Amino acid sequence: MKYYAGIDIGGTNIKTGIVDELGNIISEDSVPTGADRPQEVVLQDIISSVQESIAKAQVTPSAVGMGSPGLIDSVNGIVKYNNNLGWHDFAIGPEMSRALGIYSTLENDADAAALGEVVAGCAKGANSAMIITLGTGVGSGYVVDEKIVRGCEFGHMVIHYGGRPCTCGRKGCFEAYCSATGLINMTREAIAENPGGIMAKIADVEGTVSGHTVFDAAQEGDENAVNVIDTYTSYLACGLANLINGLQPEVIGIGGGIGKQGERLLAPLRLKVQHEIYPGIPLPRIVSCTLGYKAGLIGAAMAAK
Repeated sequence: MKYYAGIDIGGTNIKTGIVDELGNIISEDSVPTGADRPQEVVLQDIISSVQESIAKAQVTPSAVGMGSPGLIDSVNGIVKYNNNLGWHDFAIGPEMSRALGIYSTLENDADAAALGEVVAGCAKGANSAMIITLGTGVGSGYVVDEKIVRGCEFGHMVIHYGGRPCTCGRKGCFEAYCSATGLINMTREAIAENPGGIMAKIADVEGTVSGHTVFDAAQEGDENAVNVIDTYTSYLACGLANLINGLQPEVIGIGGGIGKQGERLLAPLRLKVQHEIYPGIPLPRIVSCTLGYKAGLIGAAMAAK
């Protein structure tokens, strides 16, 4: 049995672990990112955490794989730019190889998570899978034959020309409508139009508007919430249909906070996607992701195989 070290670099925490060749996590560790510190200092914490994971597992990893947000040069193991972490031209791959004495790989974090779901999660056994993460933004990763297809970032694909402003500077992006942030914005607008409704009451009790506010209100019979979900799933179906028409994945996994809604989201979404895709193209299996944070850790490690 071969083993691989995995590193999932997040804005708040960095998770490390040892994963066997079948995708099973043998040991785990975690350290705060401390992104306000110099990148070289953060690197030392990552190295120490990996070494702790190795000690816990009592095995010798064959290689180490990392998943990082930002603009990635996977060939040379460099994080070219990540504004949230403050990293610029950070050659973390070569540095990690030197520190641990083993081969290293570096992938975009969304790509690594997609590979994790294919190896051990919702798309296990699929020949091709697109994993969409609906969080603060819209992350996407495409995997074929358990290999990452790099560059498949579709969050800034326009689905509504001249539509809502996106943080990237364009208008009408997939992310502007279908991220958790996009859904929260739609929910807030609906609450402003009906401040005495169920959505408003749920938000008042919780002290905030979240990605599940509208789903909880719809479950209690709020017609305005039902309408928001209908609009949201229509935009989501539009984006997914574009991807299906172009890539024809066998499975689409929906992750992130919104993906946790399960069939409350997926049942209407599948029907809309079926009507949107090109005639003759088979409907992929559209499911919720199952691994949570473990997807990035497992995927990063498996990318080093």
